[in-house]
Amino acid sequence: MQREMKKINQDDKNKANNFIRYSSIGFQMMAIIGLGVWGGIEADEALKTSPLFTVLLSIISVGAAIYHAIKDFIKLNK
Repeated sequence: MQREMKKINQDDKNKANNFIRYSSIGFQMMAIIGLGVWGGIEADEALKTSPLFTVLLSIISVGAAIYHAIKDFIKLNK
């Protein structure tokens, strides 16, 4: 009976740890993309270019966020 309880508790802990790990990857992706967009807006205001740097840095930051997420997924699944 106690072994079953310990196994259930361990499974719950593993599920919670996986949820925290994967949700943190999502927050990291949002932060990377947000910083890219913010940097693009600031660069456009400073250089008086309309949406050039906002679009460019947004696309680059999405690529960087996907790369970072894939790298973390691979690391977590080893």
